Amino acid sequence: MSVIPLLREQAFDPEVIQAMGMAFQKVCQQLRLSDTSDAATELVATKIILFARMGERDPERLYRAVLDQFKAAS
Repeated sequence: MSVIPLLREQAFDPEVIQAMGMAFQKVCQQLRLSDTSDAATELVATKIILFARMGERDPERLYRAVLDQFKAAS
C-alpha cells in the first residue's frame, strides 16, 4: 500500500507526494506494518496526509510527527 490511493481529490506537488511516500514507508517499517491495505496502514497514510495538508513537506519531520502520534496513543 502507499499513500497515493488516499490522495484522490487532493492536490499535492510531486515533490510533496514523494516526501509523503518516503515518510509512509519509514513509519510502516518502524511500526512493523505490512505493505497491505489495512486499518493501521491506512491510519498512517491518513496522518501523513493530514500533516502534509498542514504544510509539512520534509519527509523526516512527517515521519517523526506521525510516529510521535502513534507513540502517544500507546
